Amino acid sequence: MAEPNIAQKAPFKVDVVAGKAYFWCACGQSKNQPFCDGSHKGSAFSPVKYDATEAKTVFFCGCKHTKGQPFCDGSHKTL
Repeated sequence: MAEPNIAQKAPFKVDVVAGKAYFWCACGQSKNQPFCDGSHKGSAFSPVKYDATEAKTVFFCGCKHTKGQPFCDGSHKTL
C-alpha cells in the first residue's frame, strides 16, 4: 500500500461553511493543503469528501495518516 506524503505534522484548522462540500487531500501532494488540487492523479489515492452540515471550526488531518479521515486523530504525534 502506498504511503501518503506528510504535508505537515499538525492539523489544519479550518472554519467550514454550512452546506459546502470540501475535498480533503489524502495523498499529501496538493499545493492547496488541506484540500485536493488533483495532484493524486495516477496514484492510489483519492480525495475524501466532507459535507459541512453546520458552520464550525474543524481540524483536517495534516499528516495524512489519520484513521478518522478527513479529521485529525493525533496520529502526527507518533510520526
